[in-house]
Amino acid sequence: MAAPTDIPPTALDLAARIDRLPGCRYLAGLTARIALGGWFEFYELFLAGYISLGLLGSGLYQQKSGGYFDWSGFAAFTASFFAGMFLSTVAFSRIPDRYGRRSTFTVSMVGYSVAALLIVTAPSSGWIDLWRFIAGFAVGIQLVNNDSFMSELAPKAIRGRYVALGFVVILTAVPIVALLAWLLVPHAPLGLSGWRWVMLIGAVGGLLVWFARRGLPESPRWLAARGRLAEAATVVDAIEARVVAQTGRPLPDPAPTAAEPVIRAGSWREVFGRRYGRRTLMLSIFQFCQTIGVYGFSNWAAILLVHRGLTVVNSLGYSFLIAWFTPLGGLLAFAVADKVERKWQLAVAAAGIGVFGMVFAEARWIGLVIVGGAVVTLCSNWLIGIFHTYAAELFPTRIRARAVGFSFSWSRLSQVFVGYWVADLLADYGTAGVFVFIAIAMVVVIVAVGGFGPKTNGKRLEEISP
Repeated sequence: MAAPTDIPPTALDLAARIDRLPGCRYLAGLTARIALGGWFEFYELFLAGYISLGLLGSGLYQQKSGGYFDWSGFAAFTASFFAGMFLSTVAFSRIPDRYGRRSTFTVSMVGYSVAALLIVTAPSSGWIDLWRFIAGFAVGIQLVNNDSFMSELAPKAIRGRYVALGFVVILTAVPIVALLAWLLVPHAPLGLSGWRWVMLIGAVGGLLVWFARRGLPESPRWLAARGRLAEAATVVDAIEARVVAQTGRPLPDPAPTAAEPVIRAGSWREVFGRRYGRRTLMLSIFQFCQTIGVYGFSNWAAILLVHRGLTVVNSLGYSFLIAWFTPLGGLLAFAVADKVERKWQLAVAAAGIGVFGMVFAEARWIGLVIVGGAVVTLCSNWLIGIFHTYAAELFPTRIRARAVGFSFSWSRLSQVFVGYWVADLLADYGTAGVFVFIAIAMVVVIVAVGGFGPKTNGKRLEEISP
C-alpha cells in the first residue's frame, strides 16, 4: 500500500481506494448488516401471500374485491402496503441523498416496527389497511437506500456478488415467513390468531435490527459527493485498516484516476436530463412490469394452489416448499452476478418467469405444478438479486437514491393494482389468465432491459455514471 501523503484526497481517489479492496469477511459482514434492514421489508412484502388464507378464514377479508375502495377485499390488504411504499419512494427518495445512508437505515426500521405492532392489535380490516399503509410508508425507502449503501461500499470487481450476497440474506425472509405461516396460521396460540403471531414476530424482529446499525460506517462515496472529503477519507482509512488486519496482506496501489469532476449537488432535473433520462425511463418501465411477475405470483401463490383444487393445509405446505427456492434464486444471482453481463441475466430470468408460469398454470400433475412454481420463484429472486445492483449502477452518487427511488416507485405503483388485476383475472379466466398477463409483462421487461439497458459489469461506478 502506498505511503500516505499530505495531499488532500479527491472523490475519485477515495473511490479508487475502495475499488482496490479484496473480498473479505469484514466487507461481507457490512453487506449482511445493511441487508438486515431489507430482510424485514421482504418479510412484510411476501407475508401477504402466506397469511392470506388466515385472513380469508378469519372473515376480515374476502377473496373477491368489490372495487378499489373495498377495504375488506384481500387486494386492499396488499395494496395498502404498496401504496405507502409508493408514496414514500416518490416523496422521500431524495432523503438518503441529503441526509446519508446510515441515518435513513435507522429511522426507517423504527417506523416500520411501530406500525407493524399496531397491525397486530387492529380490530378490523380498515384499521389493518391503515397501519399497513403506514408500515409501507416507513419501510418504503429502505431498499432504495440499501441498494445505494451496499453498492457504494463494494469494490467494483465484486460489486455484483456483494450486493447479491446481501439479497441472499434478505431472501431468507421468505421461507422463514412461509414456515411461520404454515405452523401458525391454522391455529391460535394463546388465543391470538396465527396470522397475527406472524405479524408480531416481524415487528419485534424489526426493532432488534435497530441495534445492528451500531458500527456501520457512513458511505464514503456519499460523504465525498457532499464535499466532506476529510470525513470520507477517515472512513476509508478505517475500512482499509480492518481489511488489512483481517487478510494479513498489504493493499495494492489504487488504479490511476482521471481528472476530478466538480463536486455539485444532485437535482431532479439531472434525473430526467439528457444523460440519465433514458436510463430513468427504461428502469421505470422495467420496475412497473417486473412486479407483475414477482408479486403477482408470490402474493397469490397459496390462493392459486387452492384454486387448483388443493386444501388449505396442503396449499400452505406446498407454498412453504416453493418458498425454499427464494434464497436459491439469491444464491444463483450471487454465483453469476459478475460473470455474466447483468442486463442479460435480467432478460433470461424474466423469460423463465413467463415460461414456467405457464407450466404452473397448465400442468395437470401436481408435481409439475410445484416444479413450475419453484422455477418461477427461483427466476423471480434471481431477477431481484441482480436488478438491485444494476439499478444502483445506472446513476451517480449525487442522485443515486432519488433516481433509483423514482424508478422503483413505479414498481410500488403497479403493486398497488396487481392484487386487483390478479383477483379479477383469476375469477374470470382462472390461473391461465393470470399467467398470460404475467408473461406479457415479462416480454416488456426483456425488450426494455435487453434493448435499452447499458452494460455495467466490472466498471467503476464513477465510470458508468460520471
